[in-house]
Amino acid sequence: MKKKQLALQITDLRKTYPKGTEALKWVSFEIEKWDFFALLGPNGAGKSTTIGIISWLVNKTSGQVIIDGYDLDDSGAEARLGVGVVPQEFNFGIFEKVYDIVLAQAGYYGISPEKAKPNVEKYLKALGLWEKRDVASRTLSGGMKRRLMIARALVHNPSVLILDEPTAGVDIELRLGMYEFLKELNASGVTIILTTHYLEEAENLCRNIAIIDRGTIVKYGPIKELLASMEDEVVNIEIDRVFEWDMLKNYNPIAIEATIDLTISSKQTLDAAIKILQSEWYTIRSVKPKSGRLEEFFLKSTGK
Repeated sequence: MKKKQLALQITDLRKTYPKGTEALKWVSFEIEKWDFFALLGPNGAGKSTTIGIISWLVNKTSGQVIIDGYDLDDSGAEARLGVGVVPQEFNFGIFEKVYDIVLAQAGYYGISPEKAKPNVEKYLKALGLWEKRDVASRTLSGGMKRRLMIARALVHNPSVLILDEPTAGVDIELRLGMYEFLKELNASGVTIILTTHYLEEAENLCRNIAIIDRGTIVKYGPIKELLASMEDEVVNIEIDRVFEWDMLKNYNPIAIEATIDLTISSKQTLDAAIKILQSEWYTIRSVKPKSGRLEEFFLKSTGK
């Protein structure tokens, strides 16, 4: 059996703050190399604390964090070199030029300006910021500032990229462009860890997830397997004309014009529903799982 190659291994991670608040309670999970992984949870669940510990901004109470084979306690410098972090809040000088912000970041990792310049150009171009390289960051839109944060996090070529709410405040067009960039980055071999409140975003981008609630991991594994474990499945069916018929009422149909959402319980089958439609001379144009299933799973997992 092929041994898993791990980008991140967290074992029995605990964090108790000085006033006694227990933010993390024996948290354990693994992320394989080249994965696109989502860490999800409601506000106050422990996501930010976990990310803070991984990115050496928060001191853990106990437990072990291994990044790309390096223990954060024993080989902290090596572990940190392998990680790029995009925090939720903008944290660069508003009067600094875009190019200088990214170039200066490389210096924190011991990379000389001459060696860093090709990467600065590479990532500013990839993220659509090259034409803005000589302007002060304060003049950028919110979406451009977010992309600047990503370029800065990548300048030292980390093997793991941590994104904390990367599309917050970003309009739809820029968000879609960012998705494509992140998919390409992941395909090139970079492991990506994402926290987001946009659950459809996680469902579309990520292969594996961990859901944390009240400092504890409540669900963890491949998204497809977790969603398949739900008792009911919702499918979207497109037909050739307006749906005006109630013989599918046992499937709780929700119809808009010629599109129907059907809920298939464990005692029902999709084939049976399709046969009923065909018996009434409806032409089936498409059948696909309904998106947004992760939100339903998330709510059930966290008891919200």
